[in-house]
Amino acid sequence: MEQVTIYGRMSCGFCVRARQLCELKNFPYRFVNMAEEGITKADLEKIIGKPVMTVPQIFVGDQHIGGCDDFFLYVRQSEAAETVG
Repeated sequence: MEQVTIYGRMSCGFCVRARQLCELKNFPYRFVNMAEEGITKADLEKIIGKPVMTVPQIFVGDQHIGGCDDFFLYVRQSEAAETVG
């Protein structure tokens, strides 16, 4: 898996779950603490190109995946594709 980048907050349970999944699967990841970095949801909107209502916002490489549930689904689908291919 390419580098995973998780934009979120330390106090966010979904952000914690996304980080835990990366650690469990040994995915290379970077957690960007939006509060420490001074990044707002509006800043992410400019990068993603659509409104951002929640965190985390997760990227795999340069591809925007979405939130925590989207990331879990992406990982399941990627693993299923690997077993088929």
